[in-house]
Amino acid sequence: MSRTPRLNCIIPPYLLRRLLESEQSEVRQAALDTMLTTARLRGQREVRASFAGAAAPGNGRRTVFDCEERNFLQAAVMARSEDGPDSVDESTNRAFDGLGLTRDFFKEVFQRDSIDGRGMRLDGFVHFGVKFNNAFWDGRQMVFGDGDGKVLGDLTGSLDVIAHELTHGVTEHTAGFEYHNQSGALNESVSDVFGSLVKQWSLKQAAEEADWLIGADVWTPGIDADALRSMKAPGHAYNNPLFGKDPQPDRMSKFIHLPDTDEGDNGGVHLNSGIPNKAFYLTAVGIGGFAWETAGPIWFEALKVSGPEAQFHEFAHTTFQKAGELFGVGSAEQSAVLGAWQEVEISIKGVPTGAARARSRAVDGNGGFGRQDGLAALNKQIGELSAKVAALAKEMNALKAHR
Repeated sequence: MSRTPRLNCIIPPYLLRRLLESEQSEVRQAALDTMLTTARLRGQREVRASFAGAAAPGNGRRTVFDCEERNFLQAAVMARSEDGPDSVDESTNRAFDGLGLTRDFFKEVFQRDSIDGRGMRLDGFVHFGVKFNNAFWDGRQMVFGDGDGKVLGDLTGSLDVIAHELTHGVTEHTAGFEYHNQSGALNESVSDVFGSLVKQWSLKQAAEEADWLIGADVWTPGIDADALRSMKAPGHAYNNPLFGKDPQPDRMSKFIHLPDTDEGDNGGVHLNSGIPNKAFYLTAVGIGGFAWETAGPIWFEALKVSGPEAQFHEFAHTTFQKAGELFGVGSAEQSAVLGAWQEVEISIKGVPTGAARARSRAVDGNGGFGRQDGLAALNKQIGELSAKVAALAKEMNALKAHR
């Protein structure tokens, strides 16, 4: 089992391959260059060693470097530091602000000191390469391309993209989900979850108000697409002639089996992440309110105790347990977790498959469900029965007293 950090890219390989079929030569060339550069970076065993000491503790201090359209991080120049003034370059400022919002979210919501929990410095690199159609976390730093300008724009433009990539670092320092098959899909899903939560937290949006889109700002205005992915409706983020229809599944019966290779997206990690993504969305809207205060802590606590090769059903069971620990066994929050996983056809160990479905539920237009379901309804029944038993016992005692 390898715990070597991976090159985690926001733009999945199947989208870049579709760009190779574009009628525009500039788009085809940018996609080819991006794929070749990404392959080269993946092949470098020490891709993270560009700045000595970059991962050392530093109170989460931010530094953004400008690659000036070169492919070598070592040649980048400092563009903005924690104590320095704003840059004249908007990409630098967006990267700097995104790093800070993500750091502050984990600090304020989960009391986590930067990405590794020990004050890790946050280094970002902008203007990487020429028309580089991606952004990635390489295990040590965050790197942004400018996009080709035709299909993809500047990758610093989406806060949830920045938070998504940095969360890969959080996962490395907690569960360490292996980046392939189901554990890899969990790795991607966790990044989508907290990427979305950082955006919601920054906007102070309740779960019902959020768009639940990942990468809504990466496309240029001329592209007919909502986002890279939709947590609310996996498989519906885009549908156009350039990319075709969003292939993400939203339940286990639609799970996509692909080769565990770079070309196969490491077993479909960017595709099958739609299944746990939908489970989190359903949990969040099922509970209601601010998702970072309820569903977020459940997922975060589950992440901290999960193993590197966790499968969907194992992670589902862990979230169910953590919901009980945080909010009470049989609570509305735990019932929401149970119902969400069963909705995407993943059962919880030790809980009958139909338990959550046999609930009294108020279904909303988005497929969410009310707070009263599953174990909560069962516990209510048990409570009512206990009250009746107690009342009966009181009556029996009264009769004995009058004998």
